[in-house]
Amino acid sequence: MSERYERLLDYLAGADDWVTAGELADRLGVTTRSVRSYVTSVKQAAMPLEVIASSTSGYRLNRDAYAEFLSAVRSSSKAPGSPRDRVHAIIRDLGESIDGVDVFDLASAMYVSESTVEADLRKVKMLAEDAGLELARRGSRVRLEGSELGRRRLLSRIFRDQSAQGFLDLDYIQREFGFPALGRFKDDLVERLGATGYFVNEYSINNVLLHVAIAVDRVSKDRSIESADPSPAPGGPPEVERLLEQLVAEHFSVRLGVRELGYLAILLTTRVLTPGHDEPTEDVAAAYLRDDDLAALRSIVALASDEYLVDLRDEDFLVRLGLHVRNLVARGHESAHTRNPMTRSIKSSYPMIYELAVFIASQIQRREGIPINDDEIAYIALHVGSHLERQSRREERITCAIVSPTYYDLHERLRERVEAVFGDDLQVDITITRTDVDWSALSSDIVITTLPVQGARDTVVTVQPFLTDGDVEAIRRAIAAVRRHRRRMQLKDELLQYFDERLFFRDLQAPDEPTMIRRLGSAMVELGIIDDEYVEQAIEREAMSSTAFTDTIAVPHAMTMSASHTALAIVVNETPMQWGGNRVTVIALIAFSAEGRRAFQVVFDQLVEVFSDRDVVQRIIRRGTTFPAFIDELVRVMDE
Repeated sequence: MSERYERLLDYLAGADDWVTAGELADRLGVTTRSVRSYVTSVKQAAMPLEVIASSTSGYRLNRDAYAEFLSAVRSSSKAPGSPRDRVHAIIRDLGESIDGVDVFDLASAMYVSESTVEADLRKVKMLAEDAGLELARRGSRVRLEGSELGRRRLLSRIFRDQSAQGFLDLDYIQREFGFPALGRFKDDLVERLGATGYFVNEYSINNVLLHVAIAVDRVSKDRSIESADPSPAPGGPPEVERLLEQLVAEHFSVRLGVRELGYLAILLTTRVLTPGHDEPTEDVAAAYLRDDDLAALRSIVALASDEYLVDLRDEDFLVRLGLHVRNLVARGHESAHTRNPMTRSIKSSYPMIYELAVFIASQIQRREGIPINDDEIAYIALHVGSHLERQSRREERITCAIVSPTYYDLHERLRERVEAVFGDDLQVDITITRTDVDWSALSSDIVITTLPVQGARDTVVTVQPFLTDGDVEAIRRAIAAVRRHRRRMQLKDELLQYFDERLFFRDLQAPDEPTMIRRLGSAMVELGIIDDEYVEQAIEREAMSSTAFTDTIAVPHAMTMSASHTALAIVVNETPMQWGGNRVTVIALIAFSAEGRRAFQVVFDQLVEVFSDRDVVQRIIRRGTTFPAFIDELVRVMDE
């Protein structure tokens, strides 16, 4: 399948309901006719499995059939079909061969023309050069030239490219290399590392297991990275090297040399392992962190705390983040960033926490002179979010009235059950045990009642005397609705004061992100809200990590808060524009003043939340053709 077919399937896989052809067309940047063509092609390729269901509501993925289809594709022995598959197959052949491969043989094996193989080889050449290798040619024969480590980097690259949503499937690695023992190797490795005092990053460990599989496979074919170089081989902690040596020999009957073990140990310690499990914070800092690095990070965290009005000055958090940054810097200097399969969801669900992580990453990037990508920023966001979650006080609890007429002690049992399940979320104000209830007099946020109520509002939940699983879910939905309404009302109060008719644009197009930021920024500069430096800082921030936090909205901004006052310049387009990896229809350039820092935290998160709903955005696009109509529709949406 082509890359667009795969993107279509990935998008359907992430959707909870039917997806219209128009929505898919916007996401893929094609016409609805092309979408229908892609769906037809996928259905034909997957027959007799029904991978995609079609209806008047759009398209929906049949997940069981899709999983079976993917399994069949991965285990298929047919010639590679898509250009990417062919490129990867050529790389695998080149990696296996010392003398190289013949172009005509490749074309014959893949059932394509020689010109097609020549085009594929140009892509192979670029990938090889990225791995520090060279594609050499003599006549019709081509071969890879360069180090064994370069060959392994190239092999790992193509495996990662084939992984879904950033996750490397362990079964896939086992199947491709013929190593059924890899799963047992992982279990033993994780158990022993935990016992040795390490935290293990489960999100990244399969990437290192891929390198283990490559090393075992290459060494078994006499393709080791050992050399006659007399200089000491770089390596990781001795206990990690010894453990790897023992487990590889035990599970794969292969002996790895000193440099092989050192290379794998470095990968483990910089991508997967964090030391200091169950050790006092001061001991961990003294054993694993340099004083100057810790001091620099302390300064960065203090600056972030001041800029974003949060409290990150906690020694436990600082040391744990320091251990992570130590590994991040080591990866950065080797240009070996680790993937984070949660990056997309973190950006869209916790934009403010992600923004805090971007700020911290930008300071680390300047100090260390290394690039830090979105995946690495998302790992920093996990540290920040985890700390803030532990530190923050509970959200103000929702008030609740229970209506349960007296029958023995059923009302008491119901209250006890509600408090046991929802104690962190609900505060029971009153329990009414009569049947003649003045419903209009109840002022609690939620009413839980065993009596049927005609014409009840959304926050009245009718339940059984003994709570069922369905009752529990209904109460949870009511709690979520109350909190969502509170947030929307807060947003309405905060957000509407920042709009200005002079900063509202319909169908304003730009060829790229910097041009759009400059166009919106110039309107703000003319009004004296920001200066040209703020605009350039917003472009610099955008280059570091896309501000398209969802599929519908981009929120460019600078990381400094130097505006004369907080304001928004907003574009609402019928035709989406490319922004990072997304196609967005709403672009909001935000300028924040120093006095507006606290508002930043409220506006930023909830602006993204409101405009992340595609149906809401489509309504605003259709109805918000003028500034007053836009404001009216926005208020209507927030009042719902």
